[in-house]
Amino acid sequence: MEQLMNIKTRNIALVLVAILLISGLYALLPVTRVSVIPNLFQHSDPARDQSISPAIATTNISSLPDFTAIVEKASPAVVSIRVSGLKQTGNQAVPPWMDKNNPLYDFFQHFGLPGPGNEMPNQPIEGQGSGFIIQPDGHILTNAHVVENADKITVKLSDNHEYDAKLVGIDRPSDVAIIKIDADNLFALTPGDSDQLKVGEWVVAIGSPFGFEHTVSAGIVSAKLRTLPDGNTVPFIQTDVAINPGNSGGPLLNLKGEVVGINAQIYSQNGGYMGLSFAIPINYAMNVEQQLVQYGKVTRGRLGVMIQNVNQDLAEAFGMDKPRGALVSQVQEDSPAEKAGVKSGDVILSVDETEVDDSAQVARLIAAHKPGSTARLEILREGKTMNLAVAIDELSDTSIAGNTEGNTPELGRLGVVVQDLDPDAKNQLHADHGVLVQQVSGAAARAGVQSGDVILAINSDKVTNSKQLKKMVEKAPKHIALLIKRGENEIFIPVQLG
Repeated sequence: MEQLMNIKTRNIALVLVAILLISGLYALLPVTRVSVIPNLFQHSDPARDQSISPAIATTNISSLPDFTAIVEKASPAVVSIRVSGLKQTGNQAVPPWMDKNNPLYDFFQHFGLPGPGNEMPNQPIEGQGSGFIIQPDGHILTNAHVVENADKITVKLSDNHEYDAKLVGIDRPSDVAIIKIDADNLFALTPGDSDQLKVGEWVVAIGSPFGFEHTVSAGIVSAKLRTLPDGNTVPFIQTDVAINPGNSGGPLLNLKGEVVGINAQIYSQNGGYMGLSFAIPINYAMNVEQQLVQYGKVTRGRLGVMIQNVNQDLAEAFGMDKPRGALVSQVQEDSPAEKAGVKSGDVILSVDETEVDDSAQVARLIAAHKPGSTARLEILREGKTMNLAVAIDELSDTSIAGNTEGNTPELGRLGVVVQDLDPDAKNQLHADHGVLVQQVSGAAARAGVQSGDVILAINSDKVTNSKQLKKMVEKAPKHIALLIKRGENEIFIPVQLG
């Protein structure tokens, strides 16, 4: 019995020693140690939460911006805009004497009743958007598409006061418009410098999506200098800020509360926000605003060329080290470019010492020139760089013509059947040289050459007839660039020869 008691005493002693050793080890651990995987099935213990390092907690919170001060400051300058007017609806769909049981009712419902005297009365339309006060005297910036064709424009301020507004100026190419209300001493937003925006920077939008006035959304700058497929020269700011119908015309703000853009468009397959929204840079918009106020219209510079991006194949065809610049595919007759000596096949590398990445950038840089000013172009021609001074004139619409057809033997490596142009064909096509493509196969077909195209040149060398083209193709390297005329346009197409 005594032996058993000794064993128990020893065991108890060992347990006590073990407890002391474990306690000592824990005492050596840092006091701030916390589990990185919280127990989801227990309530938070305030006493234990205090062990989390205050420095870590402060860092996590301060990494997210607080937009409240920005919104409080900017909101008085943000307005809601309602527009109304009449929409011309054309001929009435169904004769007034016809009821729904008539067998012809569906026909007229779909195709309408043609002819004079059958016009339907114009239908009232309403729309909404946003804007912001840019001058204390009541000048307001918004989008052109918000107010164009409106018979009446109503502006509602943040304090619920409503005013009738008049249209001061509108510029559809930039989608910028200015309206004015009869009020003074208004709070106006301060324009920031949109050129200084950085990708990843926080931005805030305020507007009236779906009529919900003074809605705030936030996100980051996703990209700059975006070109959209509508062909305008606006260097859009792309963001992931939630923008929906009704936000159009509202301000995009930086963390200083400065307006850096006008929210203008979304990219969507269903008409709602999908993470891609676009704003007009305020620097660009203010230039438009100043011209509209001073002159009532916006003037843009014209170079008089058709240009395209340089891809890898075109770069190789023109002996370039990498794709860059903008390739001139056509020089318009009697244009500033022609007078300055620009030629088809030139690659524009820079405009006024600003390096060119793509054709859209050239269009923007030239459009920014006032008519009568001089643009300095650095171009690449036949492997050599040169500089040209171009006297810019005012942008206006131009057009060229033509199409026809014909026949000669197939050119092996290129894979086309072409026809020489007689004087009548040249007249019809407004072309003084080139050959007409009759049939396409092989390398040309793979590159996208089509029947009816006119081949004007290989790289920078003019094509005058089918025999010359055949010799040029036989001697050509693997990569060439065909200058073709298709409809009203001229374009270089890179071709990898067989």
